[in-house]
Amino acid sequence: MGSVHLIRHGQASFGSDDYDQLSPIGMQQSTALGTSWEASGWAPAAAVAGSMKRHAQTAIAAIDACGQGDGYDIDDGWNEYDHLAIARAHDPASLTLDAKAFQQHLNAALDGWIAGEGDHAETYQDFVGRVMTSFGKAAADAGPGRSIAVFTSGGPIAMVASHLLTGDDSAFQRINDVMINAAVTTVIVGSTGPRLLALNESTHLPRDLITYR
Repeated sequence: MGSVHLIRHGQASFGSDDYDQLSPIGMQQSTALGTSWEASGWAPAAAVAGSMKRHAQTAIAAIDACGQGDGYDIDDGWNEYDHLAIARAHDPASLTLDAKAFQQHLNAALDGWIAGEGDHAETYQDFVGRVMTSFGKAAADAGPGRSIAVFTSGGPIAMVASHLLTGDDSAFQRINDVMINAAVTTVIVGSTGPRLLALNESTHLPRDLITYR
């Protein structure tokens, strides 16, 4: 039996000129993940990351702290949807809000995006398709006794978890709302196909490093 470990990136830089950078807390979270792997004597057989900077920074910090591994491959199918563009299209002022208020506006914007409203560079259905295609590739690579680490974002992880739990995307938004930075969602892959084993596991993080945005 193999396994796929879906890792949300560490905290990004909300409110800065470049969101797609880990914050100092995000770096600590990513290092804490790798340190926990090193302490347990575990390391992934292979790793893949989306092409965003926050994915690369999380992967590098975790793998370096682990002290094992040969780097990672890149698959942009694991990239997050463009949440800033979706929020801005719904309400141009949303990016000036604090994190809690922004999340409320983003959820409303996502409702419209999912319903097919507005003119967006990527449709919701395109997002679903690319994420599930990339997950299929990772699951296929997780042969018997082989573990694959995937460094990605909350949206793709929530999409995969929803499909594994319900068979479709119906739980996507509810799961997406509670994804923890640098948490790990584990999927086991065996003869009956992929099954969700653990969602949003974060015991490697001290309480003061638990963040959602």
